[in-house]
Amino acid sequence: MISESFFTWEQLATYGGATVATMLFVQFTKELPGIKAIPTRLWAFIVATVLMILATVFTAPEVTPGVILLTIINAVIVAMASCGEYDTLHSLRKE
Repeated sequence: MISESFFTWEQLATYGGATVATMLFVQFTKELPGIKAIPTRLWAFIVATVLMILATVFTAPEVTPGVILLTIINAVIVAMASCGEYDTLHSLRKE
């Protein structure tokens, strides 16, 4: 996702865009009061779910309960990937 612009709703609706945005948002907010008490992986799932539902609402021609359910399932995958990306980058920095 090399781009000369900021995120678009279309980019956030993709696996790569949602994963990167989730990782950045979680890392930026996880130490804030109130959020700090939430386990990071759960916070990543919440962030991914909200981002992806919003992206779906703004980009899909029709939003049905089935589409929302699939979006929530995909948010699990995005949350796991975003946490894995951070863990990988963090471990490389330690080496």
